Amino acid sequence: MAHCWKYELEAPDASRTLASTWGIFMSMRRVVAAETLDGLAADDPSAIRSRRDLQRVHLAMGTRGIVARALRELTASRRAAAPLRVLELGAGDGTLMRCVARALKKNGPAARLELLDRQNLVSTATLAGYAALGWHASARVCDVFDWVASDSAPHDARAEPRWDVIIVNLFLHHFEGVQLDALLGAIATRTNSFLACEPRRGVLALAGSHLVGVMGANAVTREDAVLSVHAGFQQGEISALWPPGGAEWMLKDYSAGFFSHCFSALRRSNQNGRTF
Repeated sequence: MAHCWKYELEAPDASRTLASTWGIFMSMRRVVAAETLDGLAADDPSAIRSRRDLQRVHLAMGTRGIVARALRELTASRRAAAPLRVLELGAGDGTLMRCVARALKKNGPAARLELLDRQNLVSTATLAGYAALGWHASARVCDVFDWVASDSAPHDARAEPRWDVIIVNLFLHHFEGVQLDALLGAIATRTNSFLACEPRRGVLALAGSHLVGVMGANAVTREDAVLSVHAGFQQGEISALWPPGGAEWMLKDYSAGFFSHCFSALRRSNQNGRTF
């Protein structure tokens, strides 16, 4: 005698599925681990290849446009006739900011840019590329924490003028705890505005990090891409770490594109068209 069994398929509960996905996203606690590229010599073939990979990664992430738009916003009220003074920390080979300078060429201000990195990676051709765009760029070889320690005193009239903008790109996520606090503290005393473009810590960015091999990335880049997402940031995390004195700053903590998380800080005394 044949038996027939009736099965009823329960439709998925959309709210339960959404809650589960959100739970996975929020459970991605921040984990900072040493990345392979940071431990390689500047002339190591794998490092050279990985830096080329990073140029393609920036293209896929839309980093040039993200940084250019943020810079326009931060400097929109600036009326000073002197060139914009910009410092990039952890600048690498300097090619990303050259792309940003190209994007800003039409309507952006002239700028004097210092590219600070612990390795000597900026070529004369890159510096010449800045000059062709009307930017005066120079490279400085210095560990960022030597820069932090070089002037621990609060800014005063006798100190060097504050930078108009300090920029970091895919840099803050390398640090945590006391180091990150010290770095942000030094930045806050030495600039009128600050922009960070970092990896976003989330499921979409994590999925994307596992696909960089599709672009032909080498083993160093493939491994570091995943580590960088785990060390990345979510909404409000950098704002919470910014030094006390909230009344002095306008802070903005936001997602950008599919894979990036940005943070900007603008000193309130430089609002409303005031010169800086």
